[in-house]
Amino acid sequence: MLEVNSIGKSFPLKRQKAPGTREADPREQGTTFHALRDVSISLRKGAILGLLGANGAGKTTLMRILATSLKPTSGSATLFGLDIVKDAEEVRKRIGFLSGGTGLYDRLSARELLEFYGSLYGLSGEGLRRRIDALIEELGIGGFDHRRIETLSSGMKQRVSIARSLIHSPELIIFDEPTTGLDVPSAHITLSYIESCRSSGKSVIFSTHHMHEIEKLCDEVVLIQEGVSCFHGTVEQMKSSTNCVHLDDAYLAITRGKGASSSPSRGDVDTRRAGLKLVREGGAL
Repeated sequence: MLEVNSIGKSFPLKRQKAPGTREADPREQGTTFHALRDVSISLRKGAILGLLGANGAGKTTLMRILATSLKPTSGSATLFGLDIVKDAEEVRKRIGFLSGGTGLYDRLSARELLEFYGSLYGLSGEGLRRRIDALIEELGIGGFDHRRIETLSSGMKQRVSIARSLIHSPELIIFDEPTTGLDVPSAHITLSYIESCRSSGKSVIFSTHHMHEIEKLCDEVVLIQEGVSCFHGTVEQMKSSTNCVHLDDAYLAITRGKGASSSPSRGDVDTRRAGLKLVREGGAL
């Protein structure tokens, strides 16, 4: 369904480091910052994939590329055979994207906001009303759907943001740290909805720093370090490959033992691609 092959993304730096200055980050090369250097992902229909990595590893950049908000500098990605660059308009119809910076209009009520975004996707009339009612029920918005956004708590706003990203019934849903800053009830509702996507045949990619969310929900895990995908497999494969019982220990073993070099080696790239092949075929790493 989704195939990402060696995606890279570079940005110009505002200033170049002085000659002889030690490169603190291998992604900085001259006047260029390589936010993503080599990331490959394969995701099947109905699967949930968790993105792990330190702040600044490149997770949000990757998700923005997949959501067609950014164009990659190198590599390619296809969704249902559609190229995310050449067929961006059609890809957007099939993707729902929730980012940390998703804006809401404070003067609208939750229901009015969903009506507005639904109309942008060509929904109207009874079909739009039914879709809004379904999302309000599924995400527990019913108690405040007529209140202005500006009066809602952070958890309430997050639920409305999720509903906004789902209004057009996307086939792939991308969530950037959806539970950050939420209280327990709001986080539970959010995670329960993500879990329900599997049974409805929708695919989900979400980033998080909470290992229990990965263990509870994810069919596959991708770990990104300094712009490079250094692991792709199941939770159990991640643990067994590092001889660790706990996922956080496995995470540390991989990130500390495989510091990304200034450029990924041919062997590293071949290893990751072999891992992707095993994941597709259902094998063990």
